[in-house]
Amino acid sequence: MGSMYSAILFMGVQNSTSIQPVVAVERTVFYRESAARMYSPLPYALRQVVIELPYILVQSLIYGILVYAMIGFEWTIAKFFWYMFFMYFTLAYFTFYGMMSMGLTSNYNVASIASAAFYALWNLFSGFIIPRTRIPIWWRWYYWLNPIAWTLNGLVTSQFGDVTEEFDNGVRVSEFVESYFGYHQDLLWVVANVVVLFAVLFAFLFGLSIKLFNFEKR
Repeated sequence: MGSMYSAILFMGVQNSTSIQPVVAVERTVFYRESAARMYSPLPYALRQVVIELPYILVQSLIYGILVYAMIGFEWTIAKFFWYMFFMYFTLAYFTFYGMMSMGLTSNYNVASIASAAFYALWNLFSGFIIPRTRIPIWWRWYYWLNPIAWTLNGLVTSQFGDVTEEFDNGVRVSEFVESYFGYHQDLLWVVANVVVLFAVLFAFLFGLSIKLFNFEKR
């Protein structure tokens, strides 16, 4: 579980921060070509999103296959599929979040600062350092809005939600996952849909920001 948590944060934040300077440079080119009536905002944004998908797939496969084997997760088609599914869409929504934050801000420096603030909050309310069952009730709304919390839910539930082996105290692994973290095996499909929704939402907001905002200075 710790490896899942670390990988999500490290690889996700790396994807987000590395795409921001690329978007910043290409946005400048877009402003110039758009003024010449050569580019349209939405096709440009769609191209930016689509071109990242194969790179994310390769990244997910290289990481997923190596780590899945090294850690020793259960080799079943379903569990391996779920692991790759959640890693792919997690890296996707982090990448699109970096693009969105760049699209909503005036320059790379502002985007980096704004993104860093959300990384810290996502980390704190991810449900790993402090599980959802122990987060004060008036703060749980942020847990439900936290994409990392949904990813961690999906990864842990898909790998351990049906494990019947017992700890030394007689508690089953699946029971511990449900009682301590609040993860439910029967809600795995809901979690999967929410993770996909975050990727679509960030990509949509990136396209909308490109269409609505123009930070070019004459």
